[in-house]
Amino acid sequence: MKPADIKGMSDDQLKDELLKLKKEQFNLRFQKASGQLENTALVRRIRRNVARIKTELNARARAAAKA
Repeated sequence: MKPADIKGMSDDQLKDELLKLKKEQFNLRFQKASGQLENTALVRRIRRNVARIKTELNARARAAAKA
């Protein structure tokens, strides 16, 4: 997910996407623990997407608090 995609989403869309990514992260953690995870790069990609979304949500909250 690119930063431009994230900036184009509404707050509700970002929260839904964050929830989806958290669920996927949970499933990947179990796959890794059981030895079923084949693509280990997915863990890193999901973690970074979660961070990107949280950063954008926090930036919007700070901007709204200033206004």
